[in-house]
Amino acid sequence: MIFMIWAIIFVLGIWIILTYNALTALRLRIQNAWRQIDVQLKRRYDLIPNLVETVKGYMQHEQDTLQKVIEARSQAMGSKGAKEAAEAENVLNQSLGKIFALMENYPDLKANTNFQQLQAELSDIENKIAAARRFFNNSVQEYNTGIEQLPAALFAASLGFRRKEFFDLGEARGQLEQAPSVKF
Repeated sequence: MIFMIWAIIFVLGIWIILTYNALTALRLRIQNAWRQIDVQLKRRYDLIPNLVETVKGYMQHEQDTLQKVIEARSQAMGSKGAKEAAEAENVLNQSLGKIFALMENYPDLKANTNFQQLQAELSDIENKIAAARRFFNNSVQEYNTGIEQLPAALFAASLGFRRKEFFDLGEARGQLEQAPSVKF
């Protein structure tokens, strides 16, 4: 009888350890996925000042728009967590969209080789951000599912596993699902 109790405790202990390790691996995957988003966002943030400087000479009457892009970039760079980052990215994307819309009024700018290169680079980075965001959200979904399914749900919270937030773009999702188009 005592042997059976010890066997059950042993098996239960092994199962808890295996579940804990699996949930820890999922949590680390989320952290890695967030770092991948962060790397792409940093590349994008580094590109924006070059884009603004290139555009500045052509868009003398659009300084307010350029200033809003710079402010949105600063806000996005200082954001913490998926929810705050998503909100800041929405503002930044709207600001960048205004620059590209205004660009249509400046044919010399559209023909500028440096601007074309920066725009193509930005388009590439946007594609990479979208892929990293999908990987992050898939990782969050897998993790959240893991901590909410029985029997792990019975003890996941007591072991420190909490739900993670998705990188949700909210209302701007439709606009951002596609990389910016490069038109010449």
